[in-house]
Order: sequence, then structure tokens, then C-alpha cells
Amino acid sequence: MNLLNWTEASVYQARVMEEMDMAGAPIRHIGWNLSPEDLVHIPEHWLLYPEPEYSLHMLLAFVYVFLFFASTIGNGLVLWVFCSAKSLRTASNMFVVNLALCDFVMNAKTPINIYNSIYHGYALGDLACQMFAFFGSLSGIGASMTNACIAYDRYTAITNPLDGKVTRTKAFLMIVFVWIYTVPWAVLPLLEIWGRFVPEGFLTTCTFDYLTNTFDTRLFVGTIFFCSYCIPMSAIIYFYSHIVGKVFSHEKALREQAKKMNVESLRSNQNAQNESAEFRIAKAAITVCFMFVCSWTPYAVLALIGAFGDQSLLTPGVSMIPALNCKFVACIDPYIYAISHPKYRVELQKKLPWLAIKESDGQSDARSTATENSSAPQA
Repeated sequence: MNLLNWTEASVYQARVMEEMDMAGAPIRHIGWNLSPEDLVHIPEHWLLYPEPEYSLHMLLAFVYVFLFFASTIGNGLVLWVFCSAKSLRTASNMFVVNLALCDFVMNAKTPINIYNSIYHGYALGDLACQMFAFFGSLSGIGASMTNACIAYDRYTAITNPLDGKVTRTKAFLMIVFVWIYTVPWAVLPLLEIWGRFVPEGFLTTCTFDYLTNTFDTRLFVGTIFFCSYCIPMSAIIYFYSHIVGKVFSHEKALREQAKKMNVESLRSNQNAQNESAEFRIAKAAITVCFMFVCSWTPYAVLALIGAFGDQSLLTPGVSMIPALNCKFVACIDPYIYAISHPKYRVELQKKLPWLAIKESDGQSDARSTATENSSAPQA
């Protein structure tokens, strides 16, 4: 383990007093206020940088407070509405619930961020760091695999709507597989069987070690990058590219057939409404997966640079940006569904009418239209 030896008091004092600013005050480095027992858990790389200004710690604390409440409310509503509304208990929505659970867990641990930021870094110690990184790995990798499952579900529903829809049993088995696939990547570094969890950046967050210069660390980073990023990313790209191709070819075929029959459209009003709802759900899923790509790609690049590239590019401030991205996307996912998922909006309107969502119920509209038609006078 390539760590500096901080067991001698003289070395510890030198880290605090070795440089002076223009006013003659000592320039403190990150970890200046930690005991030797805590310093051994921190990669040497971060200890070489000056301690960030307290105002920057407080700014991050305020951001984390906002993300915590936004995620708790948003993902909590998704879990409550999707689990309690019978109309939403479908196979497809099982993946939505699993994703909301991952997002909820991702931001449920932000009180650790907040406390550490207020107290200048590694305040809660190694146990809190290990818990933070463990649940972060579970929720992050679980979300990536769940996004791949959502992409597959939308792919089968749109490209093969009659026979290809995922059943509840199949959805359940896919979710079980997601967690079987995810758990080892959190347990192995927790137990330090392969890899380990360490603080990063301002020492307010923790993740797997990508800085220790050993073959074992590089192998772990390369493997988790492939299994937790490349595999779900490839699945997402494959399924959504086929969805786009299917939609374009289907619309083209309908237009050509309508042109031959000299009609404006081959769809009835009801079929148009159903397809519109289906595609709105697909657009919501695509948006969520796109946000996943935007949030986890910087983290993947950060880890690869740390393990295989120029580590001098990874300053503490730079490393905090990907960590913040992941929490931000986990926070806004439920609001994307609130905007784009029609049935969720209907049920949310029923449960919380004071939100004034005003989403029309397609089934109620259809029944109303049928009643009006049946009661209309005959010519």
C-alpha cells in the first residue's frame, strides 16, 4: 500500500507548517486536522493539496442539503405512487420502482457529505466512509443495470408490441439478476478482498480506490469499468438505437400506406392516444438513460485517469464534480417521470390533488367519448 508514513509527529507538524502565505500564516494541506490513525486510510495523492476554503465546504453542504430533500421527496413520491396505485403495478414499472429505489439510496447517504463538509473533511471517520462508498456502489451500479433493463423493456414493447412485452415474472427475475450482479462490486472492496474504499477529493465523499499505483488496483478499476459501465452502456445504446430505427420505419410505412389509400392517417383517435402514451413513456425512459450517461461518464473517465493516466490532472476540486453529477441525476430522475409519464401524473393527481397537475385520464376520456356517441340522436 503506497501511503506516506504519518506515524511520526514531526512529519505531521511539517505538513501544517511547511509553507506560509503572504501574511505569514501557515498553509494547511488536506488532512491537516486528522490523526495518524485516520491518515492511513487516505490516498497520498489528496494529502499533497492545500486545504480548500471553508466557504467552499459550506457551499457543497448547501448543495447536498438541497439534493437530499429534492431526492427524498421526488423518489419517495415515485416509490409511494407506483407501489400503491394498482394501475401502475405493471412489469415495466417494476424497473421504474427499482431505479427510484437506487436513486433514493444514492442521496439518502448525503447527510454524511453534509456533516463532513461542515467539519472540513474526514470528520465521521472510516466507518462512515465505508458505509457511504458501499451504498454508493450498490445504488450506482444497480441504477446502471436497471437503466439497461428499462432500455430492453422499451425495446421489446415498441419493436414487438404483441408478443414481446416483458411479463411480471420476467421483470422480477431481471431485477433479481441486477442485484446479484451488483452486490459483489460493493462487497469485495468493502471487505478489501479486491479493491478498497477510500476518501476522495475534499475527503467528504468516498469511493473505490483508483489512485494506488499497483497492478491489483488497475485490474480492479479496469474490470469494474467494463462490467459496470461498458456493459450497461452498450445495452442502452443498442436497444435505443433500434427503437429509433423502428419508430422511423413504422412512421414511414404508415405514411406511404395512407398516401396510397388517399387518406390523411391510418390511425383512429384512440390508437393515436395509446401510441402517444407509449411513446411518451419511451421518451421519459430515454431521457432518464441519457441523464445516466451524462452523470456516470465523467466518473468513469476520472477513475481511468487515476488508474492509468496522469494523476496530476485530478485535483480535489475536479474530483468533486463527477460525485456531484451522480447525486444530481439521481435527484432529477423522478421529476422526469413526473413530467413525461402520463399514468404516473394521473395517479399523483388523484393522491395529491392540491398539486394541480391536470393530467387527463385516457380511459376516462375514452369512456366519456363512447357515452356521448351512444347517446347522440340518430339521423
